[in-house]
Amino acid sequence: MRIGILTGGGDVPGLNPAIKAFVKGVGEAGHSVVGLRRGWGAFVKIDPYDAASVANHTLELDWLAVRTIDRTGGTILHSSRTNPGRVSGQAFPAFLARPESEPPYDLTDHAVRVVEALGLDALVAIGGDDTLSYALRMHEEGVPVVAIPKTMDNDVPGTEYCIGFSTAVTRSVGFVTNLRTAVGSHERVAVVELFGRYSGATALLTGYLASADRTLIAEVPFDIERLVDMVMADRSANPSRYAVVVVSEGASLLGGDRVESGEADAYGHRKLGGIGEITGDFIKRMTGVGIMNQKVAYLMRSGPPDIVDLMVGFNYGTMAAELLLSEVSGRMVALQGGVYTTEHLSVLAQGARTVDVDSFYDVENYRPDVRALDGKPMFLY
Repeated sequence: MRIGILTGGGDVPGLNPAIKAFVKGVGEAGHSVVGLRRGWGAFVKIDPYDAASVANHTLELDWLAVRTIDRTGGTILHSSRTNPGRVSGQAFPAFLARPESEPPYDLTDHAVRVVEALGLDALVAIGGDDTLSYALRMHEEGVPVVAIPKTMDNDVPGTEYCIGFSTAVTRSVGFVTNLRTAVGSHERVAVVELFGRYSGATALLTGYLASADRTLIAEVPFDIERLVDMVMADRSANPSRYAVVVVSEGASLLGGDRVESGEADAYGHRKLGGIGEITGDFIKRMTGVGIMNQKVAYLMRSGPPDIVDLMVGFNYGTMAAELLLSEVSGRMVALQGGVYTTEHLSVLAQGARTVDVDSFYDVENYRPDVRALDGKPMFLY
């Protein structure tokens, strides 16, 4: 077999270990792997009749090419948020005849032709809910596909764990802990905004593990006046006269909208972020107390993977190889109940997961509420 592998969406630590394990698994069985550069973007930009175009968007992968890549974060295949099913007029490739209809354009037929032209017998797609939703589309078009879930948001349906989540929370807990020396020295309130899109999972676990005073998640709009009263009480009760608030980038004020900016991407999402600064400004204006606003942002997913993402990355890559070596496709590798398993790709049609608020969050006090843990998932999500 000749198998294509791609990484789409935001980069996370653990992608390279998954690539390495997959290449090793199928390579030892005598099969070849080609990396598709820049996610699904390769299937839009490749002109099958242009050797230079093919070379620019592919990378032959063998053991020597992947031997050391697990030691670093990110992805050697690069990434993009391209959706071949929704291509804008600006991104439409010049070598194709443009339809008379208005954009966005569905270039799935071209994507399938690229698979055929490259001689690919199957695809492995590594990505979050958006990237894998298009993997489902390719499966429905008859392309053998295996999916590997990755996203620091940990919101892909059908699995309790996505590559990148543990490292993102580990980094965030460390940053909040370190920030305490500065905010305590100046007797201020720290407002730490975290990536997570429409899921509050990264904020929930960071707030819980870093013992933040208040944690605002995407699933529960908050009353700013009640929050201010709570934070001032937290600060007064602290001998060092400071308080810490963790905020999910998808959080919103009660009765307000999420803070978004820019144009929608190929999957219909605008850029999130800014709620932390708005919250901090409210607190300062209402109390006069100094604020330390801190966006952890891309630092959450930078650098090498922690031990969990290294292990899960290796194991997911190995599982994907085993599926295709067994001539099985249309599946997503997963963790359920702490056990490695697989799910049919149709599970991706359920849409992104969100925090189980009733089980793990105190909506009155804006805090994680973690108790009665017997039988609950390892990552509370």
